[in-house]
Amino acid sequence: MSIDTIDRIRDEVINCRLCSLCKNRTNAVPGEGNFKASIMFVGEAPGRNEDEKGRPFVGLAGKILDETLAKVGIVRSRIFVTNIVKCRPPQNRVPTEDERRVCCKYLDRELSIISPRIICVLGRTAFQSLIGVGNILANRGKLIEKDRKLFFITIHPAAIIYNNKLRCTLEKDMQTLVSECKRLNIPI
Repeated sequence: MSIDTIDRIRDEVINCRLCSLCKNRTNAVPGEGNFKASIMFVGEAPGRNEDEKGRPFVGLAGKILDETLAKVGIVRSRIFVTNIVKCRPPQNRVPTEDERRVCCKYLDRELSIISPRIICVLGRTAFQSLIGVGNILANRGKLIEKDRKLFFITIHPAAIIYNNKLRCTLEKDMQTLVSECKRLNIPI
């Protein structure tokens, strides 16, 4: 029996043909970062820039995330970033339930290998996929325990592209995340 690795998952994601999203992609986008990370950030799906480069959070939303993380003292090279769905949906539409279901095996394996202490859920689609029930706005900025995993809920950085007033919300949430990490003695 072979041992699962982040490199193996990356290779499988790059070659995946399990749903129709593979037909229109330029590149599949596996997760990347520190495979020993204490914090994993999970978004919805790759956008145009991510599809072009084959890397998560490298477009404008990624820049916003990077700036916010730097502002609160989280170093990107110490975390792992990934998405629910590994290929860009056409016109950046929300991934279907079937697309999320098919792709979740990759995320489950990433979670199993990295075993983060906190999973930072970015946005509604990731919230619905990982938590399942409840209202993201009612749970935003909070820790939720589910299935013996600890989730921190916040908005997706892409929301700021459409409403810059949400930048303060994301920054406040990331400051809360840092405070919770300190309280729980989780290295950032």
